[in-house]
Amino acid sequence: MFAQDKLDLILRRHEEIGAKLTSGPDSQTFVALSREFAALDEVTAAIRAFRSAQRDLDGLRDLLNDPSTDGEMRALAQGEVEIAERALDMAGEALKIALLPKDAADEKGVILEVRAGTGGDEASLFAGDLFRAYQKYAASKGWTVEIVSASEGALGGYKEIIAEITGRGVYGRLKFESGVHRVQRVPATETQGRIHTSAATVAVLPQVEDVDLTIDDKDLNIETMRAGGAGGQHVNKTESAIRITHIPSGIVVMMQEERSQHRNKAKAMSVLRSRLYAAERARLDNERSEDRRQQVGSGDRSERIRTYNFPQGRVTDHRINLTLYKLDKVMEGEALDEIIDALLRDHQTKLLAQSDL
Repeated sequence: MFAQDKLDLILRRHEEIGAKLTSGPDSQTFVALSREFAALDEVTAAIRAFRSAQRDLDGLRDLLNDPSTDGEMRALAQGEVEIAERALDMAGEALKIALLPKDAADEKGVILEVRAGTGGDEASLFAGDLFRAYQKYAASKGWTVEIVSASEGALGGYKEIIAEITGRGVYGRLKFESGVHRVQRVPATETQGRIHTSAATVAVLPQVEDVDLTIDDKDLNIETMRAGGAGGQHVNKTESAIRITHIPSGIVVMMQEERSQHRNKAKAMSVLRSRLYAAERARLDNERSEDRRQQVGSGDRSERIRTYNFPQGRVTDHRINLTLYKLDKVMEGEALDEIIDALLRDHQTKLLAQSDL
C-alpha cells in the first residue's frame, strides 16, 4: 500500500531535524529547521499510527493462525479482527492525506481584500458584513487582524477594505474564500420589501516575507502625495500618502491610512509583495492547468462561489453543492469552519485522485 522505505526516510529526517534543533543552531537555521520539523509532525504521527494499527492487526492474525491458540483466545481474537481492520483502513486514509503535497503558503498569514461588487450601496453594506464575519472567525482562532486600508460606503460598510491577518495556518484555512460572494436580501433602504441581489469579491493572498520574494528597487515608481479624505488639517499639510507602482507588472498600491509616510510605505510594500507572490503562484498554476478558474471574477452577480440568502437563512457553496441553514452563525464566524472543512475535504479528495498513493 505504501512504500515503506519512503516512510522510513520521513521518520529518519524528522529525527535528524529534532537532533539538530537541540544542538543549538544559529537563529536563521533554527527558524528554517523548526518550520520543516513542524511540517513533518503530522505525517510522522500518521506513519506511526498506521504502523501501530498494522502491528495490532498482524498480532491478531498471528494468534488465529497459531494452532496452539486455545478456543477462548481464538474467539476473542476473531472478534477483534474486524475492529482492527477498520482502524487500519482509517489510519491508511489519514496517512494518504498526510502524504499529499503541502502548499508552502498554508502556514502563512494573509492579506484579505474585500470589495463591493454589483449592487451599489447594498454591495458595500454586504462587504462590511462579510469582513466582520472574517474578523470574528479570526478572533475565534486567536489570529490578529489589522486593517491596512479602508474606503467606506456612502451608507456604511465598505467599498473596499484590506487587512492583514496573522497567525499560524491562516492561509490554509482561508484560501478557499477567494471569489465572488453573492447576497440575496431585502436592503434597509427598500420600501417595497423586495429582495435584492448584490455581490462582494474576496481575495485571500498569502503574506510574503522578504526572503520569499525579491523586488528590485529599479522596478518601483514610488510617489508621495497629500492624503485625502478625513483627517482634518493634518492630511492637507503633509505628503504622507504613498503610491507604489511595480513597473513590470503594472500593479499599483496606494496607502494613506497612517500619518507616517514610512508606515504607509511599509504597508504598501507588504500588500505589493503579496499581490506579486499571488500573481506568480497563479501563473505557475495556470501553466499546470490552463482551465484553472481565476481567483476573483469581475464582481458580476453571475460569477459566484457562494450565495447568502437571508430570507431563507441559507448559505450555499456552489463549488461543492453544500447548503447550510445556519446563515446567522456563518455571519458570526461560528459556522464558517463547517464550510471550510468541507472544501478542504473536497480538495484532498481531488488531490488523492491525481496522486499515486
